[in-house]
Amino acid sequence: MRSADVTLGVCPATGEDDQVLVFESELHGCGSELLMSEDLFTYAFTLLYTASPLGGRSQIIRTRDVQVSIQCQYQRKYDVSTGLLNPTCSPVRFPTDPEESLDFSITLMTDDWQSPRPSAEFLLGDMMKFEVSVKRFHHVPLRVAVDRCVATGFPSVDRVPRCSFLGNSGCLFDSQLTGSSSQFLPWSRDDKLQFEVEAFRFHQEESGIIYITCTVKATVATAAVDATNKACSFTNGWTEASGSDQTCSCCDTDCGAGSQSPLTGTGEGGGDQNQLDELFH
Repeated sequence: MRSADVTLGVCPATGEDDQVLVFESELHGCGSELLMSEDLFTYAFTLLYTASPLGGRSQIIRTRDVQVSIQCQYQRKYDVSTGLLNPTCSPVRFPTDPEESLDFSITLMTDDWQSPRPSAEFLLGDMMKFEVSVKRFHHVPLRVAVDRCVATGFPSVDRVPRCSFLGNSGCLFDSQLTGSSSQFLPWSRDDKLQFEVEAFRFHQEESGIIYITCTVKATVATAAVDATNKACSFTNGWTEASGSDQTCSCCDTDCGAGSQSPLTGTGEGGGDQNQLDELFH
């Protein structure tokens, strides 16, 4: 068998090491096909062996053509037990640099906010501290925001019991509950946003396990904080993490789509405060 007879889709091998063929390709290259399920991104490749004649004037071929399917799979969703999270979002493109994507993360932090929390186990009433960030790479400065967070009793965001404790483009509904200490912390860096939520469990769910899925986004840091790009907590009224409290006036109604076009993941938004009544605090 000659190395030239083996291709990854339409791509030849880029190298050979001790009779091992090496192929290098972007996930969307070499004729790959993207397949999506509820939980996975799957990039499907086909490794092809096309037999060639033995050489010289001979047209004899002693082997059959072979096709082998190769799949690269990536999870679409992560739960907070993993510590460091990649939100449920596809890579997004920044208009001034079409070759580079943004990298979002959500991390459970220790009580002093200095390092990732080693455990995802909490007692009722403990504060779950979340730090959301976006890597800038070579982009202009960016401001990260959280559109929505949903807690469920199962890994799927569509299962019940479920509760949207943060929604309406950045309104922390959980902070409206009597005696709740949930809040956004003041913005110290545009590319990082911190918020904390009192640990809870679902009524009549004995396992005590909850799964949290958040939708995050980023806008240019110089853009004004507005109704669709904000971080609002309720303490004797709605207040915003950067001090732009007037942007929170829609938290009890509908904050709408707004005029900005943020770089976003799933694009989900909204929330249902009534579901919070099902929780123990």
